[in-house]
Amino acid sequence: MTEPASVSTAPSSLRGKAGAITLGLVGYLFFVEFVSGVLQGYYVPLISDLVLYLGITDADFNWFEAAQLLLSALVVPVLAKLGDMIGHKKVLLISTVLTAGASWWLVFADSFWVFLVAWALQGFYVVWLPLEVALIFDRGRRSDTGASQTRRAAGYLVVALEAGAIVGALGGARVFAAFNENVMLTLMIPAIAVTVAFFVILFGVPESSPQPGRRLDTIGFVLLTIALLTVTSGLTFLRINGPATWWVYALMVVGLLLLYPFGKWVLKHPDPAIDLRVLRQPSMWPVQLTAGLVGISILGAQAPLSTFAGTDPVNGFGLGLDAAERSYIIGAYLVAMIIGALLFPLVSRRFTPRFALIAASVTVGLGYLAFLVNNATAVGVTLNMVVAGIGSGALVAALPAAAAAAAPLGQTGIATGLTNTTKTIGGAFASAIFAVVLVLAAGQAVTETASSLLGYLVVFAICGGAALVAALSLVFVPRLAFGDVAADPALVDAPR
Repeated sequence: MTEPASVSTAPSSLRGKAGAITLGLVGYLFFVEFVSGVLQGYYVPLISDLVLYLGITDADFNWFEAAQLLLSALVVPVLAKLGDMIGHKKVLLISTVLTAGASWWLVFADSFWVFLVAWALQGFYVVWLPLEVALIFDRGRRSDTGASQTRRAAGYLVVALEAGAIVGALGGARVFAAFNENVMLTLMIPAIAVTVAFFVILFGVPESSPQPGRRLDTIGFVLLTIALLTVTSGLTFLRINGPATWWVYALMVVGLLLLYPFGKWVLKHPDPAIDLRVLRQPSMWPVQLTAGLVGISILGAQAPLSTFAGTDPVNGFGLGLDAAERSYIIGAYLVAMIIGALLFPLVSRRFTPRFALIAASVTVGLGYLAFLVNNATAVGVTLNMVVAGIGSGALVAALPAAAAAAAPLGQTGIATGLTNTTKTIGGAFASAIFAVVLVLAAGQAVTETASSLLGYLVVFAICGGAALVAALSLVFVPRLAFGDVAADPALVDAPR
């Protein structure tokens, strides 16, 4: 009679232990993700000064962004899989060392090519959030509230990310001025921050429990890397060289064709680079598709939104805002993302995670489609961005957590990492297409550098339409997917 009693009380005690462990883990990872946000925001106000420092043109800076985009698309699947194999903390430390090394390299880089390589390598930070979510979900598996804990924790991490981006964007220019416009001293600040993050992970973050007997599917990852490199290179060169360059389309077609041998290989591999059988499950493919579709607006619409707000109203549209005034709209958007990240677990608990995902996608869609009728004033544009930001913040937090909940044991890292990869590819696709749309529409503009209102409306319509398609795909997710399930008994007494 005593045994059933002890079993019945176990879940309560496990929740307490798992909750305490997860809370402590999130505290350290909150700092790490804050540093990630700083990296994403700190350099933005310094771009013009970096261009002068390196003796390059504004257009040349596109190559820095393109190189980092390519690296992030290539390394995240491999590092995420390694996390599943050897432990997510180990890989998080490795990626942090590489990011710190590249950040310090930037301090001493004084030429275009050296800066380009260092800037690209700094992009290893993109794998931090997927690995962090995988770490949190691994700890949560030991309780029957792992999925909901992960959703809440992911929301806090996105709060840290966006707060760091705000601090970085506001602090970069101020630090530069405080150091009497000394570029080297200014670039030391993010390098120091990443170095501190390494020691926070080393001493504060516990390791996950990798599954034994795993091996890296080298051939599968090589095939995937070549395919992704070819597709993303084509998209990058389309944006930089323009739509008249025929060979960029050939690159993209070749990259898509290379996915066929990749698929054939992984379907017969016992431990594939990416398990396509898992990806085609109704609780997984809509999540990955949604990540790619919302990447169109989250990553691809940043430049068009900025140029739209800065366009001289003499063209018949635009707000004519200077850089400081545009920063207020960006700030409102980032704050809205924080609100969305915090709201998502609350809505999930009140309804279902699937409902919350659909609602977030619809919110993004409505925010961008509102530009079609509400684009004449700064207040109207800001309101649109706040609506879109709430949905975007919820999705940035929710998608890795949903992928983790849908993934089988031992594939949490690669599942969360793929949400980042598909989001990056979606952003690369959108960035290229939007650049082409705005260039083709530029002939109707009054001022030399402007596009046309029609071009911008097409961009906003694509962003809004993609988000609504994502919402439609999420309807196919089982109603109770991503919810809490009973703890795996094999993990209850696992080492912590």
